[in-house]
Amino acid sequence: MPQRTKIAITIGDPAGIGPEIVLKALLSAELSEACRSLIIGSKAVIGEASERLGIAFDSRQYDVLDPGDIKNRTFARGKATSEGGKECVAYIRKAVELTMMGVVDAIVTAPISKESLKLAGFPWPGHTEMLAELTGTEDYAMVLCGGPLRVILATIHAALRKVPDMVTRDRVLKTITMANRACNLIGIKEPRIAVAGLNPHSGEAGIFGNEEGTEIAPAVEEAKAMGIPVSGPYPADALFHKAYKGEFDIVVCMYHDQGLVPLKMIAFDKGVNMTVGLPFIRTSPDHGTAYDIAWKGIADPSSLIEAAKLAAKLGGRDK
Repeated sequence: MPQRTKIAITIGDPAGIGPEIVLKALLSAELSEACRSLIIGSKAVIGEASERLGIAFDSRQYDVLDPGDIKNRTFARGKATSEGGKECVAYIRKAVELTMMGVVDAIVTAPISKESLKLAGFPWPGHTEMLAELTGTEDYAMVLCGGPLRVILATIHAALRKVPDMVTRDRVLKTITMANRACNLIGIKEPRIAVAGLNPHSGEAGIFGNEEGTEIAPAVEEAKAMGIPVSGPYPADALFHKAYKGEFDIVVCMYHDQGLVPLKMIAFDKGVNMTVGLPFIRTSPDHGTAYDIAWKGIADPSSLIEAAKLAAKLGGRDK
């Protein structure tokens, strides 16, 4: 009988909903059937969440690894802090170390706060960039899946005013190749890849911008010459309707909200974020720390459960 996939689950920012949704996810039959879980996070935080929120947690049933500094229950809740930022990074560093060593097969990360990272003095704008640096990965991309939509981002956490200069032929081509790789990874062997334009109406022949003609379309043609099944650029407003109806398997998006707004509209509670290009499988729920509802017992673990199921499926393919 094949072994179940073993995944490391980091609890994310202790001040957010991470501890709650991790504990709730562990109670899911779907998760327990899909994998074995190693929880990485503060034992004090986990114990407090279990007792305060009334979520059963048997420490004898799960392996818990605590690489952080929070050893008592007097930590901040519901807000960004430098303490929370340091904890997040400690958990993720340990998860990366264990995965690179082959101790676990994949990583699932509960939400962290970009503000907490900044307060703690770290330079990364999010998980994706942090994981890339920790693993020495140069070519990587953020892929998000939810309902019938899959999107991949050419630019990730960048101010909107900077995006046009970042949309280069090389960057778009690299993202198209990563889209093809992502589809193959999840079992789509002949993907239909669509590329969104940057500007309204995909530039309208240069009237509303020329990035489509100078950067995006040449990247699409180069990808086609490489044998990648891709088309575009298409006006984004019409493209997502077509993708939703099943005409495309993945959409290459030029900036963060272009892809995440439609995806979260249809799959906010079950969307999954996957980083492509890393030397291991990493997934996460497609939402943030939700400080406004943190530590109130009302957070929905559905997205984390879906992320763990995908990590277990992809991480266990060689077992």
